[in-house]
Amino acid sequence: MRSLGILVGVLSLVAAASSAELKVKVVDPQSAAVSGAQVILLNGQTPVALQVSSAEGAVVFHAAAGPFQVKVLAPGFAPQTVSAPSGSDTLTVKLAVGPVSETVYVSATRTPVPAEASGADTTGLNGSQLETMNPVAANDALRFLPGAVVGTAGRHGSLSSLFVRGGESRYNKVIVDSVPIGEPGGTFDFGVVPLQQADRLEFVRGAQSTLYGSDAMTSVVQVFTRNGSTQTPDLSFGADGGNLGTAHGYVSLSGARGRFDYNLFGDQYNTSGQGINDDYSNSSQGGNIGVALNDWATLRLRVRHSNSYSGVQGEWQFYGVTDIPPDDNQFARQNNLLGSVQLDINRPSGWQHRFTAYDYSHRRDNENGDNPDRVFDLAFHSIANINRSGFDYEGNYLERGWAQSSFGYEVEDENGYVGTFGEAAHGYRVNQAFYGQQLLNLKRLSVVVGGRFIHNETFGNKGVPRVALGYQLLRGSETFSGTRLRFSYATGIKEAGLDQSFINIPGVIRPNPDLKAEENRAFEAGFQQGLFNGKYSFTATYYNNLFHNQIDFAILDFTTFEGQYQNIDKALAHGADVELKGQITSRLAVDAGYNYTSTQILSQPFAFDDLHAPGAPLLRRPKHSGSLLFTYTGHRWGANLGGSFVGRRADSDFLIFNITHAPGYARVDAGGWYSIHPRVTAYFNVENLLDKQYQEVVGYPALGINARAGLRFRIGGE
Repeated sequence: MRSLGILVGVLSLVAAASSAELKVKVVDPQSAAVSGAQVILLNGQTPVALQVSSAEGAVVFHAAAGPFQVKVLAPGFAPQTVSAPSGSDTLTVKLAVGPVSETVYVSATRTPVPAEASGADTTGLNGSQLETMNPVAANDALRFLPGAVVGTAGRHGSLSSLFVRGGESRYNKVIVDSVPIGEPGGTFDFGVVPLQQADRLEFVRGAQSTLYGSDAMTSVVQVFTRNGSTQTPDLSFGADGGNLGTAHGYVSLSGARGRFDYNLFGDQYNTSGQGINDDYSNSSQGGNIGVALNDWATLRLRVRHSNSYSGVQGEWQFYGVTDIPPDDNQFARQNNLLGSVQLDINRPSGWQHRFTAYDYSHRRDNENGDNPDRVFDLAFHSIANINRSGFDYEGNYLERGWAQSSFGYEVEDENGYVGTFGEAAHGYRVNQAFYGQQLLNLKRLSVVVGGRFIHNETFGNKGVPRVALGYQLLRGSETFSGTRLRFSYATGIKEAGLDQSFINIPGVIRPNPDLKAEENRAFEAGFQQGLFNGKYSFTATYYNNLFHNQIDFAILDFTTFEGQYQNIDKALAHGADVELKGQITSRLAVDAGYNYTSTQILSQPFAFDDLHAPGAPLLRRPKHSGSLLFTYTGHRWGANLGGSFVGRRADSDFLIFNITHAPGYARVDAGGWYSIHPRVTAYFNVENLLDKQYQEVVGYPALGINARAGLRFRIGGE
């Protein structure tokens, strides 16, 4: 027995001697810590361990002696793989912006992958770009991204919709800090979503319901709040103002100490607008707090709240056909609160587990009184009082350096009251889903295969598949640096809104709790061409979307005109996205896009005019649109210049003026900053720089030129 004990002791000492502790620090090009990066320890193609960098950008591996390679995937940067020298116990990995086709995104696959391997058209804005743009709300950032067509009903705070690849404004899944927001199955207002302290915004075009479920019919928009990262607390505050009675102030406190990191912030924006009843205000607050429970488990709490007020002028200007007085007594309020608790576990080797519980509270109130000066004015009171809460488990397993599996389970509770004209209906449903996805990168071939099984209490059970293939046809030369072919097939779905399923106004609307899911059969095919050693990337994609089972109001009794929402419409949208992204210099980047979209109504049995009849194009979907964004980021100064170009499109005044289209327009915005002192920065932003008169939605004139300038201060930090 004594000999056995000696043997065990010797073996333990040998094992201890042969193991090593490797500390990896991940930093950006300015040597600042990068948190949330996926760091993989590889022995050849075999993953030995996988960790996520802490708020201070650090991970610690305990493994047998090398040699090893360390691969880092961080959103917004190029992948980086370095060798860990034998016998070393520390390693610093400095990330680079790198070739545009290799930029890492999360939203296309729910796990960090380079853009060219994601199987989807993905782009985004990083934190420095958003800080330079200084958008009032999400719509003012999205309009400068390729493939996004934004339609805002007037000014700041007005209802703002997003149209992607010919889809409806209800066909976009919006997620903030792992929380799906907006009315379930309903429209989403991008005009009152502040982006303060956003680390990045990602925009994925195409059907993505396999990973994200309902509403991801033509796009996914995802916003991530930045983590605190400096050991010394960082207090930042500032204010700006401009014409149209605009005033804006904000403050944030962030940092990281030991196992804890934090980012707390608040923002207040006010403007009088341009004309009668055109004021807008939004007060928002938030926090992002994380704690590392140990080397392989992290708990994070995120909260965001916003409370907005918008004056609503209504339709009043009709391109010189006629004008009526703006509405002086209509207003809209929104009060939105989201929160998520997320537990990340990176164990055992090669595995990642993410458990997320979330809650979203949405309160919308739109009220209009009688206005005798407006011939077509109608008094109403519309409300939405909705709560969404849920739980999501996501697992990822890195089998090899070229293979990764993802799977998960989701459950969501949707509960709310919706109504108008004094009638409100209560809707309630619990939805569940299982999903899985396999990623393979086999030399020249990349494969993404996934599926989702959904049980929805409105439309029942549904399977949602997706497959995406990429093939590197040519490796290329210095000038034409690689040609990649792409193809994908997917199905998108959208559940009915609570108002469509449950509202009951006797003699007017009958409820229909058995509505089917709206669906999109989506094909994509195209190519990606690298240029000049990968500094530029040219992408062209043909898409074909067939929307069916679309929900519309059907008249059941032509005597009383009582009706019900039913799955009766069908439409087609196809066209091409073209995008050029590049690093002109190490500090100057460009992202340009052009979109051609041809749409056609295939079936709409209860069309009330020729604009909605079969054969007509879909409203507010331009055939031609484009965007252009230049971004310069230097040590002492930075700037951006963005353009959004939208062509002629079908639209309607919905009154008696027989307006059938909206003219095209071009909007140009600019912004910049200059570091007066390492802790004092001056900045400016100009919207509608060319002072163009245009309407994104017929009857609602956009703001003329509006400018803001201010100062930002910083105390502490590093």
